[in-house]
Amino acid sequence: MPAYVVSMMSIHDTETYRRYTDRTPPIVRRHGGRFLTRGEPFTCVEGREYDGRLVILEFPSRADVEAWFDDPEYQEAMKFRHASSTMNYLLLQEGGDNTRDPDPRV
Repeated sequence: MPAYVVSMMSIHDTETYRRYTDRTPPIVRRHGGRFLTRGEPFTCVEGREYDGRLVILEFPSRADVEAWFDDPEYQEAMKFRHASSTMNYLLLQEGGDNTRDPDPRV
């Protein structure tokens, strides 16, 4: 079952942040992941305005997300992200079969 990572952050040092983004694609691919969107423009249609960066990734499973996040090479790359940005949300959502006639599960 697929798993999705949604990352919303504010970047305060683009040069250092680039040292993170230059390293991440091969690590994501190594764990079966792919970028669905990576910093492209977006529009807030409801709720509080957000002017940070939005990234959405898809992985084959939750286990693949966990392996990617725990990968020593990714942990090393994250040091550049931590030094150059503030993470607002880093979310992990598993896909499911509740899509045809979805139960709102409230």
